[in-house]
Amino acid sequence: MIDPVSVVQRQLEAYNAHDVDGFVATYAEDVTIERRDGTTLEGAGELRRVYAEQFAHGRCRAEIEARMTEGRWVVDHEVAHGVADGPIRVLVAYRVTDGLIDLVRFLG
Repeated sequence: MIDPVSVVQRQLEAYNAHDVDGFVATYAEDVTIERRDGTTLEGAGELRRVYAEQFAHGRCRAEIEARMTEGRWVVDHEVAHGVADGPIRVLVAYRVTDGLIDLVRFLG
């Protein structure tokens, strides 16, 4: 079994490097992402489209202030930079199944 923490960490590193291929590679094809604004992204193709645009600006990065894990779940307390006028503090819950992130919930 692949450790869920290592999958989420690879995802974070690819995000901070603006590596869309490495980022999307950590997600399942049928991933669901429940965003802070109440909208949902469905599937790796939609994930790629949205994040490729964000990465093209080269400003986004995330810092982890705390991390908790339980079974297949990894919950990060993140501070995101470069996606709004100021830093955004958020909890992000990642569920890892068969070595890939298949569900993400942004909380707060």
